[in-house]
Amino acid sequence: MSTSLRLGVAEFRARPGRALLPGVALVVGVACLLAALVLSDALTRSVDEGAPLTPSTVSHVVDVKQQPYDSNATEANRPKLDAALLAKLSAVGRAVPVQEAKADLLDSNGRAGEHRAEVQVQQPDLVRWPLAEGKAPAADNEVAVDKITAYERGLKPGDKVKLAAADGKPFDVTVSGVMKKGGMDSRPILVAGPALASKLDPEPFTKEIWVIGGARDAVASAAGASYVVWDPAPDADKIGNDLTFILLPFSILALATAVFVAAATFRAVYAQRQRQTALLRCIGAQRGPLVRRSLFEALITGALAGVGGALLGGPMAWVLARTFDVTGISALFGAVELSPELLPSLGYVILGVVVAALLSVMAAVRPAINAARVSPLAALRDAENEVPPRSVRRLRLVFGLLFTAGAALLAMVAIAAKGTTAAPLSVTFSAIAAVTGLFWILGPVTVPFIARLFGKIGGTQWKLAGAEVRRMPQRSASVALPLLLASSMVTFFLVVLGGVQDVASAYANEKRPDATVVDAGGRALPDIPAQADAEASVALHKTEEDGPLGADPGQLKAWLKAQDVSVTDQFVSGTALVPEHWADKPYVEFGGKQYEVVGTVPGSLTGFTPIIGGQTSGPVEKVFVALKPGVDPAQFRAQLQSALPNNPTVIVRTDADERAEADRYMHLGTVLMMVLLGLSVAVAVTGIGTALTISVQERRKELALRRALGVTQGGLQGGVIAEAVMLALVGVIGGGVLGFGYAEIAILSTGIDMSLPGLKVVLPLVIGASVVVALAVVAAFGPSRGASRIRPAAGLASG
Repeated sequence: MSTSLRLGVAEFRARPGRALLPGVALVVGVACLLAALVLSDALTRSVDEGAPLTPSTVSHVVDVKQQPYDSNATEANRPKLDAALLAKLSAVGRAVPVQEAKADLLDSNGRAGEHRAEVQVQQPDLVRWPLAEGKAPAADNEVAVDKITAYERGLKPGDKVKLAAADGKPFDVTVSGVMKKGGMDSRPILVAGPALASKLDPEPFTKEIWVIGGARDAVASAAGASYVVWDPAPDADKIGNDLTFILLPFSILALATAVFVAAATFRAVYAQRQRQTALLRCIGAQRGPLVRRSLFEALITGALAGVGGALLGGPMAWVLARTFDVTGISALFGAVELSPELLPSLGYVILGVVVAALLSVMAAVRPAINAARVSPLAALRDAENEVPPRSVRRLRLVFGLLFTAGAALLAMVAIAAKGTTAAPLSVTFSAIAAVTGLFWILGPVTVPFIARLFGKIGGTQWKLAGAEVRRMPQRSASVALPLLLASSMVTFFLVVLGGVQDVASAYANEKRPDATVVDAGGRALPDIPAQADAEASVALHKTEEDGPLGADPGQLKAWLKAQDVSVTDQFVSGTALVPEHWADKPYVEFGGKQYEVVGTVPGSLTGFTPIIGGQTSGPVEKVFVALKPGVDPAQFRAQLQSALPNNPTVIVRTDADERAEADRYMHLGTVLMMVLLGLSVAVAVTGIGTALTISVQERRKELALRRALGVTQGGLQGGVIAEAVMLALVGVIGGGVLGFGYAEIAILSTGIDMSLPGLKVVLPLVIGASVVVALAVVAAFGPSRGASRIRPAAGLASG
């Protein structure tokens, strides 16, 4: 063991750069891991800081006991948290309802938004919601706003915002403070006192009742058997570590990529010192100490990489946080402007060191064993290329073809079993077999073949780069494999998400009204003035709570005709139309009377609600509008809302809005996937830099000879960069083809009519490939500079 340690230390002293080279990828991999953990910590902390707190003065909490399902139960006999219960509890102690109201927060133009604000009712002496700045609302004209709303609207304490009262009339309130909580997906959250809340919503929802004072038994007795009483927990609404592992799978993927890169680098480093190893074998060194020496070096390399990755994790988390802010992903989590710790805690440093050291040793095991098997006669051999024995090549070819054939068979099974649970499993195992066969086992054949294709389209530098890839096929394949895997995953998910987006768009493109006029708060609509851009419209009247809607038969048929939907002439007053999935209903019962069903309409067009002809006495709930051909829906919305200046809560939902909303969520999902999978791409690109560093060290004589023959320093740099670009293109193109192919297989195996997306997916892939090539050029900068500084005389004299 002492001999192994001395040999390992001697290697670090003699060539510290070469010894530490395999740790470069681990630095980035560990940085990705700790960045995910640090960012998750910041996200969890942000959400927990904004969670509501139960004041310490609250003695008991009363809520409705969970009741078994009873199909015969009616709304009237279900237990409620109502005024009667409050009166009973008030006899024991102070009873305070914890309520949530709804309101319309108006924008800078004085109009209500699509999403209503959630108003948390807070007693002045029972503060529940922590504030980031300002003070809790005290006066009847004060509110606190959530931090996402404040961030998006640029609000601060003292600013004025407009709300709509329960009757729809706008009025000003003052922002007293900004909450630590953020509204999920930009849905506003407000905190207001009871008086203001009742002005906004006369019937708020009571979530629970607090009781201050009184014995628990007395409270339970006053409440009755239908209610449950418990002691409050101050931090009951905190989520703890629930968000810690959101980003973890992607960081683990990046770490796995780092292990691939580190293993390839270890293999190249050990091959570089093959002559030294053979000489040690000649003088009696055993394989065991040589393997232990290599593993000890790997342990030290991993530990140092862990420290570097830990220091890099904080800044990487900060960059990810800013990226999420810019792309709008942060708002989906209800957090914005996260501030992850730039310096890691001691625990994270230890975690980084331990993980990197263990992974480094794992990556070095096989290369170390193979290196120790070198024959003493290899000391007399000059290994300029990697040409395995014929038996090894034959065995590799057999296994490679077997795995590839198995992948093809599993792909056909997946397509044949489409729509079943076996299909996705077959796709997964087929992809694993294809990567194993084509790019791991047959990688020394496949990668040089792809590189040869690129070598034919370039000049001298490209041909020399292709020759270098063919000279070291095993190393080239090992370097290209991690990038190929990352590229294939990015392509696969992007293509599949594009297909899902097309399906979502197809559902969004179902027959819908060109425009729907409603009140954001469900209020009765005023008289809607006629618009020149409207071809036809129909008002739908409310009949009862959650009941059918009523419409004038003539107006409804004219509107349906303008929407290219035919309806029977039998629809007259006293009859009903139902959604298509209710076609078997013979009648609709309403108000003690039966209305004959005379036809059906697309449910997505009319809101999946029966429509009764002639029932027009109730308030107008919504107006459907068919626009004239070529009319811009946004322009129609602006014109209609400008015609209703005194009705700020009247909103216009258009068919285009439905599609845009679906596209927005798919876009955010795509961006999130690209950013997180990009971590693996970044790790994979480091393998190109390390491989080129070793390549330049090995080819000092060759590079010096080129300089002696008149090649300029720029020419040498260009050759190294061309090699980096070629390896990047091999990984990107190979992975892209593989990912695209398996995306097609996955889509076919679902059994869903889903077409492959077109240019909208190609463009992000081209941009991503360009970024990867640019990163490869950056990774090649150091090795290319080293190559250009080789002096001809010194290089030719080197052994």
